[in-house]
Amino acid sequence: MDLLFVLAGIVILLILILKKVNPMLSLLIVSVITGLMLGLPVQKVMTSITNGIGSTLGGMVMVLALGAMVGKLAEDSGAARKIVYVLIRVFGIGNIQWAVLLTGILVGIPLFYNAGFVVLIPLVFSIASAARLPKLYVGIPMAAALSVTHGFLPPHPGPVALASIFHADIGKTLIYGLELSLPIAVIAGIFFPRSIIKLPLPSDGPVIKPDTLKEDAALPSAFKSLVTALSPIFFIALGTIGGAVSTQPMAKNIFAFLADPTVALLFAIVITLLIQQIPMQKAMDSCAEGVKSIAMIILIIAAGGAFKQILVDSGIGEQVKVLTANLPVSPLLLGWLIAALLRITLGSATVAALTASGMVIPLIGVGAPAELMVLAVGAGSLMLSHVNDTGFWMFKEYFNLSLKETFKTWTVMESLISVLGLAGVLILNYWR
Repeated sequence: MDLLFVLAGIVILLILILKKVNPMLSLLIVSVITGLMLGLPVQKVMTSITNGIGSTLGGMVMVLALGAMVGKLAEDSGAARKIVYVLIRVFGIGNIQWAVLLTGILVGIPLFYNAGFVVLIPLVFSIASAARLPKLYVGIPMAAALSVTHGFLPPHPGPVALASIFHADIGKTLIYGLELSLPIAVIAGIFFPRSIIKLPLPSDGPVIKPDTLKEDAALPSAFKSLVTALSPIFFIALGTIGGAVSTQPMAKNIFAFLADPTVALLFAIVITLLIQQIPMQKAMDSCAEGVKSIAMIILIIAAGGAFKQILVDSGIGEQVKVLTANLPVSPLLLGWLIAALLRITLGSATVAALTASGMVIPLIGVGAPAELMVLAVGAGSLMLSHVNDTGFWMFKEYFNLSLKETFKTWTVMESLISVLGLAGVLILNYWR
């Protein structure tokens, strides 16, 4: 019966979202209604909501804020654009898809999906026009790269929030996420568009010329741009790997300090300010704008944490665990499936992941480590994007596609990433 109440709550959440009610308000309203339907006393409902918000944001609000600052500095300083030009020179025009894919991954690490998409889409169009290539042939690698970083890699909101809720190690989550992201991005971003898009014959027009895409002289150097984009990942990975191999207590403490995502991002900002030589006032304005851009995301995550806590305190997660205990399937598969169903129903990947978290927490254990559950739920939250997802419409409108074309490209690409993500998580769990 309690599961039916949860289902009713999810239906109410869907109705509110379809009515264009803000996701934060929708989640808070549904948290209260679901808590009361599940028989929690009124005071307990409000206590659960408060505790859920506090426990979710407490471990991640600074990570999200600092990550947004790094991303905005990379955008405003021109580092993101510089990386594009560097990779085009390195890979050459014949491997333009690989250049765009790697650009999407590098830019997608510090930038949130929507920001990365808006920053890169003009460059994608310029490359496609100059090379006489279909826009989708160049654009899908960019979209795939941004999707895998959004779904699998901290400091993006979904992975960070899930890591905080599941008490997963951010460094291990990042390393596992990188192991998944790179091959999945290649399959969904390189091989998939090549299989569905027919290229023009060489005789149809001139290929791109080296001087067609001219760089702005004011852009930072390649070294500075790469440092800005990659320094957070470097510090987290260095600290995690160093802590795993070190035997000295003092060294372990130092590496643990570096692996902390708040410290890594703070160092990244300081290094960026030093090497980019941005006027301090301009840099601080960029940081402030970066935080403003994710304010609503933070509030949505907070409300998602509240709903998660209602489900945890009501014991619904334990009921899910009991019902699935005898099923011959991996808990990671169940986590993916719950998130996927919620994604198809609700549209938002972040909301789907947060809503699923309260149900799958009891599934975490020996056969489903917290770090891999983060990735399993993250993969599920990307499944079958369609008309209730803002990303679907952004892709459709920018590339001027019909609904049918958007389903055949964007929806299939997102579903491919989701299924490959699940397969990768199961493989990592088997071999770990």
